[in-house]
Amino acid sequence: MTLPRNTELLPFLNECYQKYNRVNFIEADPVSIPHRYHRKEDIEIAGFLAATLAWGNRKSILNNATRLLNQMGESPFDFVCEHRPVHLKPFEVFVHRTFNGQDCVFFIKALRHLYTRHGGLEAAFSGDFSQHEFGLKQRIVQFRDLFLETPHASRSEKHLSNPAKKSSSKRLCMFLRWMVRQDKKGVDFGIWKNIRPAELCLPLDVHTGSVGRALGLLQRKQNDWEAVEEITKVLRSFDPKDPVKYDFALFGLGVEGFLK
Repeated sequence: MTLPRNTELLPFLNECYQKYNRVNFIEADPVSIPHRYHRKEDIEIAGFLAATLAWGNRKSILNNATRLLNQMGESPFDFVCEHRPVHLKPFEVFVHRTFNGQDCVFFIKALRHLYTRHGGLEAAFSGDFSQHEFGLKQRIVQFRDLFLETPHASRSEKHLSNPAKKSSSKRLCMFLRWMVRQDKKGVDFGIWKNIRPAELCLPLDVHTGSVGRALGLLQRKQNDWEAVEEITKVLRSFDPKDPVKYDFALFGLGVEGFLK
């Protein structure tokens, strides 16, 4: 496959979006984890935890996310809200790369804090940020502040990326894509209504960043929040209402070895 010329770029991206935005393409993707549930709260908790673990080997991500959620029983939401201290014992030995048992127990407690004190995950990201071109940054910072109200070890904070400190916040942007977008293709859920798809930012990682640079969509060399805003602004010029749909195209091309 050769690089498309400028006049061919948008049709090319739209073609790739249609190709990769399919249920069979995400069978080995972390988004398959929340697809096992039907209740809104179960979906968003499972999605948040799966996204939190979504770095490293994809098989390992799926195995560990499945193990984590299986320990919560049939309903992650019920477990989060109703657990007692004794129920957290099995989670104290959980490990996924640098995310350890201490982090895991804190995340469960912090999720309960959000649902009992702040109206849940969706509410934690909600608010009027329309005055900002990239209000998603403020939404993530607000969510992070609320999440960290729960007592925790400082080491756990690294598992909640902070765009205010230039992090690309790839996993949180990906989680928000899952919750907010709804194009009836069977991948994203679209169960959150307080954020518009137009506000979403590209989940920037090694695949989307490298392919984006190869296609001339991104000039910045670092995969940081500044790069997220740069490439998202270009994608918004292609589709102002749903710019992050091109995540499927860029990520799919990267995974399938487009650059090789």
